[in-house]
Amino acid sequence: MSSLTTYLHNFAFNVYPYICLAVFFMGSLARFDRDQYTWKSDSSQLLRAGQLRWGSNLFHGGILFLFFGHLFGQLTPHAVYEIFVTAPQKQLVAVVAGGVAGVLCFIGLTLLLHRRIFDPRIRLTSHRTDIAILVILWVQLAIGLSTLPASLHHVDNPTTMIQLASYLQGIATFRPDASLVTGTDWHFQAHMLLGMTIFLLFPFSRLVHVWSGFASVAYLFRPYQVVRSRRLNLPAGHNTPPVRN
Repeated sequence: MSSLTTYLHNFAFNVYPYICLAVFFMGSLARFDRDQYTWKSDSSQLLRAGQLRWGSNLFHGGILFLFFGHLFGQLTPHAVYEIFVTAPQKQLVAVVAGGVAGVLCFIGLTLLLHRRIFDPRIRLTSHRTDIAILVILWVQLAIGLSTLPASLHHVDNPTTMIQLASYLQGIATFRPDASLVTGTDWHFQAHMLLGMTIFLLFPFSRLVHVWSGFASVAYLFRPYQVVRSRRLNLPAGHNTPPVRN
């Protein structure tokens, strides 16, 4: 690679991830602090519920599976999971399970994008960022699905999977190594770069409602609210009203 190409490659895979993560966390915090009235998903269910029901369920179910699959699958060190499965077995599971979830998510997102673009009423009530983020997610899913044939072809020798996992683990531990990405197929690199860009755009889109979804899980483990009765200090001769618990 030329010096300029090497510089851009190192910037894209060593520096850009931290820019995206910084904007992701600080931007989300700033939006929650300053614009809480915009912290919502802007549902259009009242305008067209049928297609939304199918699209939303398929999309959310698929995207949650893909998110946690990528999170634990890529950030778990090889030495941890090799006690239970080999690297080829893990890649095969990732291709099959991720492929099924990806296809379902892609179908759901296509339904959501279709109703946003081709339903006149929903189009009028949609912000440009709503459509833009759906298009970006649609392209990201399409690129992700395009990596499956290559992953399945190399399932017996998952060198690329191990390299990319090592790279992402290096990002998480502040030891990025862009050389691990060098030489991998273009769609793997595009998938990662677009994924980073989604984190960058996250605070400025309707995706911020994802934080509320994760926060609702903590609601299940909240401590019980303790309610105590309080006796009123009334003058002598007055009857104390009953306190209902």
